[in-house]
Amino acid sequence: MLQSENEFGQPIGEEVPNWSGARYPTHAPMEGRHCRLAKIDMDKHSKQLFDSLVEDQDGKLWTYMMQGPFKSEQEFNDWLTPKCESTDPLFYVIVERANNEAVGLASYLRIQPEHGVIEVGNIMFSPKLQKTSMATECMFLMMKRAFDELGYRRYEWKCDALNAPSRRAALRFGFHYDGTFEQAVIYKGRNRDTAWYSILDKNWPNIEKGFLNWLSSENFDEHGIQRQKLSALINVGKERD
Repeated sequence: MLQSENEFGQPIGEEVPNWSGARYPTHAPMEGRHCRLAKIDMDKHSKQLFDSLVEDQDGKLWTYMMQGPFKSEQEFNDWLTPKCESTDPLFYVIVERANNEAVGLASYLRIQPEHGVIEVGNIMFSPKLQKTSMATECMFLMMKRAFDELGYRRYEWKCDALNAPSRRAALRFGFHYDGTFEQAVIYKGRNRDTAWYSILDKNWPNIEKGFLNWLSSENFDEHGIQRQKLSALINVGKERD
């Protein structure tokens, strides 16, 4: 990062001219080819969400989540209801366009418009959503809104340092590993060291290009198998100047 010196000869960070802050996100829908992200509607989405999430019968989905597993639909609804109106975290339901079915959740959180920093988290992908083009597309849509529509400078991803699938996903999506905060959180009665990842606005154009190339129909054969991996297409975007 560029730096200069002040009148005392001390190094200081580069100036951010004309900075007036980013915009706060809203529940305005995000539309993709495979999915739509929208505000949670309990009447429309709660049962679909519960049914799709409980398809994870062995409970692995919940190991590294702050909440769950839920013993009943009522317990799930009691947790979900206040999330509908929460603004930080700001939750979205992930709806599969093909059948208009709610198959997951994700949120923005730790939202700091004054500094241009926002995090993506509370990502709950049901078995119907895991390892699909739809899952990748919904993460892309949230990144694109944060950078292109709202003007954020830094987009963060954090997870339990022991959560290997989440760490792999962060790197696949173009995030840069920033380090690990040891003994950062206690949850479910156990310690969590938190691994931090980020994408900066200067790297976003290359990452966006990689996502668009990966999501294009030309990148998939007649059986829906990818021709090129996302991590290869956005590798250049991971580099920090």
